[in-house]
Amino acid sequence: MRDLPSLRQLEYFIALVEAGSFRAAAERCGISQPSLSVQLANLERLLDLRLIERGRAGAIPTPAGREVLERARVIRAELREVLDLSAVLRSGLGGTIRFGASATLGPYLLPHVIARLHQLYPELKLYIREGSPRTLVEGLAQGAHDIVLVHLPAPPGDFEVLRLFREPLELVAAHDHPLAAGDTVERAALSGQTVLTLGPTYALHQQVADLCDLLGARLHREYEGTSLDALRLMAGMGMGVTFLPALYVRSEVGSDDEDVRVLRLAGPRIVRSIGLVTRRHAAIGEALPRIAATIRDTARSRFGDVIMMAP
Repeated sequence: MRDLPSLRQLEYFIALVEAGSFRAAAERCGISQPSLSVQLANLERLLDLRLIERGRAGAIPTPAGREVLERARVIRAELREVLDLSAVLRSGLGGTIRFGASATLGPYLLPHVIARLHQLYPELKLYIREGSPRTLVEGLAQGAHDIVLVHLPAPPGDFEVLRLFREPLELVAAHDHPLAAGDTVERAALSGQTVLTLGPTYALHQQVADLCDLLGARLHREYEGTSLDALRLMAGMGMGVTFLPALYVRSEVGSDDEDVRVLRLAGPRIVRSIGLVTRRHAAIGEALPRIAATIRDTARSRFGDVIMMAP
């Protein structure tokens, strides 16, 4: 295999052509004139080409030298881009980050966040995959994702967690459901009621199950929903009441909706905590805090009347 020219040799060659003489090029490069001559001779030997005419007029590139000069300048520019890119990658704000998002949150929050991230960090690319929190965190532990946006708490593991905000859960029922007769539902009225929720791979499942135990409601386990839309449809058919995240309700359920009503549950609001999770030793630099800050700012500006920011 032939030896390859070094970047330093190409730099010296470019400097020689631009300076027009060995003396001026040597001064520009900070080396002696004999050293520059040796490096150029080595480059010509490696390429088996004569690159420079040496004469009274100075150093003039040969036709072959002009061809090599163009490519040498391209190589130098691309290597400088690599250096610039490495600085961006070290900061974590460039390249591609594999980003997982809970299907109960991502579609209603991320479209606003992505636009802001692209504006702030144009070199950053997010490869986004949606799924259930359990699946996402398992994928994170196995290296399939770099960061995941999920309902907290995250399962035990060697993770770093940044809390973002708390999102209320809204009580939703069909228009003709007995609980929908008024605007406010007392907590005691949920005793004995059938409650619909997502399957156990979603953190929302356990939260609603615990709430049912507390209020004496009955969790409907035979027809657990596979999406928030499915829960809404089943509630609209009178199969039970459900608790839907506020950002979903804001996006998908209007005040004049024909199938369901959003009701106010008396007492303290029921909320879920939302955060970013990554592996504790993931080499993503400043990406996690910067993405977290962008999500917080976007959530505050667009949904500040709905959510509660984490301290």
